[in-house]
Amino acid sequence: MKKHIVLVSGIILLFAACVPKKELISSQKRVKNLQADSSGTHSQLNNCNSQVASLEKDKTDLKNSINDLSISYQTNEANSNMTIADQAKRLKTLEALIQAQKDVMNKLKKTVADALINFKPDELTVTLKDGKLYVSLQEKLLFTSGSAVVNPQGKDALKTLATVLNTTFGITIDVEGHTDSIPMTGKYEDNWALSTARATSIVRILIKDYQVDPNTIIASGRSKYQPVATNSTAEGRASNRRTDIILSPDLTELFKLLNQ
Repeated sequence: MKKHIVLVSGIILLFAACVPKKELISSQKRVKNLQADSSGTHSQLNNCNSQVASLEKDKTDLKNSINDLSISYQTNEANSNMTIADQAKRLKTLEALIQAQKDVMNKLKKTVADALINFKPDELTVTLKDGKLYVSLQEKLLFTSGSAVVNPQGKDALKTLATVLNTTFGITIDVEGHTDSIPMTGKYEDNWALSTARATSIVRILIKDYQVDPNTIIASGRSKYQPVATNSTAEGRASNRRTDIILSPDLTELFKLLNQ
């Protein structure tokens, strides 16, 4: 056995000795190049495999996103249909509520006008404006010039009005005093003071003498700043010297519906 090994080794050495050194070096260089190419190709293959895996993941993520969008669209479409139905129902309720308020105020206007029918048009008027009922009482019905003391005829008008107010629920009462543009002289500092004092006097009478609910009533003075006629004539100034008793419906339910 040893003889065979020695013989093979000798043959190899003899063969190596027979191959020119230059060719051997060239062969070794080609081997190294081939090894380098193989290593590079292997690295590129690994990179390609990584890119393929990444693209497969992106494909899966995109598919999932499309599925999510599809589900979201279907859900939004269903919600949209529900919203349209809800909005239609809400609009119908709102229209019914507004109409009910109109009916209440129209009925109240007739009731107040019928109750005050014995007073003259130049003493008071009853008008419906912007969903509110205005009972405008002229100065000559309520006060003497420059005074905030209500005269007996004015008290009769307030008593008649109070009988309606005490049997009407769900309204607020705003008593507004108004004057002309002539500056005040005497007891009151200015038209603000007079208009506010007159409104307060009427509120006191409605509450103390005729038991109107104080929780529903407000007193305010507007001075000369909301005229209904020109202040350049005596007739216009007379019209501006008035007290408006404004009856407003309770809009709580309406606002609740609007804020939903």
